[in-house]
Amino acid sequence: MLRLSRSSISDEAAWKAAGVELPRFDFDQVAKNTQAKPEWVHFGAGNIFRGFVANAHQKLLDSAKADTGIIAAETFDFEMIDKVYKPYDNLTLLVLMNARGDFQKKIVSSIVEGIAADKNREADYRRLTEVFENPSLQMASFTITEKGYSLTGPNGQYLGIVEKDIAGGPEQPVHAMSIVASLAYRRYLKGQYPMTFVSMDNCSHNGDKLKNGVVTIAKEWAGKGLVEEGFVTYLEDERLIAFPLSMIDKITPRPSETVQAALLEQGIGDMDVIVTSKNTYTAPFVNAEISEYLVIEDKFTNGRPALEEAGIIFTDRDTVNNVETMKVTTCLNPLHTALAVSGCLLGYTLIADEMKDDTLRKFVEIIGYKEGLPVVVDPGILSPKQFLDEVLTERFANPFIPDTPQRIATDTSQKVGIRFGETIKSYIRREDLDPAQLTAIPLAIAVWCRYLLGVDDEGKPFTLSPDPLLEVLQGHLQGVSLGATAVNVRPILEDGQLFGVRLYDIGLGEKIEGMFLEMLAGPGAVRSTLEKYLK
Repeated sequence: MLRLSRSSISDEAAWKAAGVELPRFDFDQVAKNTQAKPEWVHFGAGNIFRGFVANAHQKLLDSAKADTGIIAAETFDFEMIDKVYKPYDNLTLLVLMNARGDFQKKIVSSIVEGIAADKNREADYRRLTEVFENPSLQMASFTITEKGYSLTGPNGQYLGIVEKDIAGGPEQPVHAMSIVASLAYRRYLKGQYPMTFVSMDNCSHNGDKLKNGVVTIAKEWAGKGLVEEGFVTYLEDERLIAFPLSMIDKITPRPSETVQAALLEQGIGDMDVIVTSKNTYTAPFVNAEISEYLVIEDKFTNGRPALEEAGIIFTDRDTVNNVETMKVTTCLNPLHTALAVSGCLLGYTLIADEMKDDTLRKFVEIIGYKEGLPVVVDPGILSPKQFLDEVLTERFANPFIPDTPQRIATDTSQKVGIRFGETIKSYIRREDLDPAQLTAIPLAIAVWCRYLLGVDDEGKPFTLSPDPLLEVLQGHLQGVSLGATAVNVRPILEDGQLFGVRLYDIGLGEKIEGMFLEMLAGPGAVRSTLEKYLK
């Protein structure tokens, strides 16, 4: 039985017999180079980093276009380092899966150190400080999720942990942004060396969020006399410190038990799925879709790895924004939301299964091709049509990416304005287009209103996904039930904050109301309404 470790992968024949591609570089030499002259540290040791970012760098190492590895640092869930990195010598078994069920297996070995960014682990923290004090460091990248950059709670006040960090200064940081600010301060004191901080998280204006987090902490410390005034100036000097924007897109879901079983059958053992005490689902392997996009603003102050050789796109700030707008407002996210709310009503638990439903497939094809593409923002570096083709034929239809409509339906009230409202706004701006002619987008909004009742198309109650406005929205629908012949859904549709546009002023409010009412006729009315409008 094969087990993932540095000594085991020296048995090339056995791994190749199991269909696994092995690293093609001298690991010991790369580790030695990284020890002396680190160039890249990454915060957030999770699946998207291991399955995408680290794999891209491996391509550079394999082709001798890089000679140092990545140092992975975890700021939140230290069990990732203890249970997934150290026991497997920082190796990852990457399993890429396409919609036809072909698996490509590869060992990713570009991560040469796994560190817990925890002040209580002295050796780890000393190493991290050493890395930041070294002039050779080019960049720190991040996949810590959007929450990781947040210093304040919903009330706008600093989180308790952040208040503690502000009072404690750079000596005892706990929050990710305080840890990064503290390490950057060590770099500043050592020689004000340049470097670049790259957020690779899937959120809008990610580089600005990162900059705001780090600079806010630095200013608070400076105001209390806990750091030199010059530190804030250093962080804000774009010739020394840069915070480029990026757009990332790749699905690396929880480890799949189907994949684990398939690996076992091929003679690869000790691949147990691990659930940490912080509820992170992980494993020695990462299963992921084949499609992947990473577009980064090319603004680096101390050099960078040649990642364009590994398919990563470097471009200007506006183009990064345009790629994100294309994805979020037209070619992916609106379709995801439409499938999420309709899937919950029609009893689906897998997006891939919804794509086998002719009505639902037609639903998202109309939203994407017919209603979205005429007003899509074309970034120029990717074809919106090709991106959309891949989303519908390869990505959403992939049964090996166990993504659920229930997960995607989370926080829909926070998303409808961007996912549907932006296309509606584009129709209003164009003289040759009339928003009142739209069908599938208003239908998706009507389906969402119907979803908010928490009763499926068979008339059975189901649990709604978490959403900060759930109580308010459900309050507007108080007393509405199947069989109703008149309802007032106006308070939801009139909420300009939700949609970013006044739906009644452009002839869509009444249209959505009518569709919503038809879906209340009784069991089966959601499906028959979808079929009626999409035929």
